[in-house]
Amino acid sequence: MDYLHTMVRISDIGASLQFYVKGLGLEELHRVDNEAGRFSLVFLASPEDVARNAPHDSHGFSAGLPLIELTWNWDEAGYDSGRNFGHLAFQTSDIYARCTHLQKMGVTINRPPRDGRMAFVRSPDGISVELLQKGEPLAPIEPWQSMKNQGEW
Repeated sequence: MDYLHTMVRISDIGASLQFYVKGLGLEELHRVDNEAGRFSLVFLASPEDVARNAPHDSHGFSAGLPLIELTWNWDEAGYDSGRNFGHLAFQTSDIYARCTHLQKMGVTINRPPRDGRMAFVRSPDGISVELLQKGEPLAPIEPWQSMKNQGEW
């Protein structure tokens, strides 16, 4: 059995792509727009995973390539909290730089990386996203070290 993807429902494709592509740095590999069903599917992966998992089929997929499938039902007005979903987790080469980048985009850092190892943010649809420092934790630094939790994560 091969892992394929995790699907999350979104209510604003523009805001979601801003968060996942511009904020987290994922790449859009494949998109399906189904007019009859009134939905779009957008498949995303990290550039590092794409490079590690070549070759790909005609849709950009490779067995074992971790993917996120964003499902946008065109007529859906919104979803209740994504908290019951659990969370997505990504490893990053510099957790402080990633959190600073997201913060500059207006994303709330719900659980700051006080320990240089772990942070939590939320997507525009309330999906909890865990960010983990690749390798050893970074040395604790300000302003992160003193920052309090905000909201749920």
